[in-house]
Amino acid sequence: MPSERDARRRACLDKTAAELDALEARGAVMGGYAFSAVLLVKGELSEAERGGDEPLSGADGKALRASLERLGYAPEDWGWLLATDAGGDPLDAALFSEAVCALDPATLVLCDGAAADLAREAYADDLADLERLEEAMLAPGEVAHVRGMRLLALGGFEAALVDAHEKQVMWARLKRIPPLGEPF
Repeated sequence: MPSERDARRRACLDKTAAELDALEARGAVMGGYAFSAVLLVKGELSEAERGGDEPLSGADGKALRASLERLGYAPEDWGWLLATDAGGDPLDAALFSEAVCALDPATLVLCDGAAADLAREAYADDLADLERLEEAMLAPGEVAHVRGMRLLALGGFEAALVDAHEKQVMWARLKRIPPLGEPF
C-alpha cells in the first residue's frame, strides 16, 4: 500500500503530466526533461527539423548538450521548447509563458532571434523593469533575471556552428550561465 507521501508525489506528477498534455494540445511543442535547470528555446528550425527530426537532435543540440555538460550540468538537466507550434506558426506569448512556468527552469537559453523575440513579448513588462538596457532588450550574451529565471539570448547558435570564431563567441556566452547549485 502506498504511503501518504507516495500518494502526494503521484498526485503532483499526475497534475504536471496533465498540464503538459494540455499545453501540447494547445500547440506547445516541447521535449527533454521537465523541471530541468535549463530550458533551450528554439524558433528557427533546420531543414531536417522541419522534415520531422526532433528539435535539437542535430549538430546544434549536440553542441549545446556538450557545452552544458562541460559547464557542469548533469547530462539530463535540460529540456527544450519550440517558439513555434506544430504547424510552424509563432507560439502565442501567453502560451509560451505558461509552458515555461509549467516546465519551471532556472535558466532559459534563447537559441536564436525568433526565441528571443518571443521571450521579449512574453516578458515585456518584466524586462521593462530592468535597469540595464542590454538586459531589458535580451541582447545576445547578456543575462537577464526575470521571474526567478536567468534568460540568455545566444543570437543564432545553429548558424554560429559553421564559423570557428562564432563558436567561441557562443561558448563565451554560455559560460555566463554556470549551474546554480543547490537552492538551499
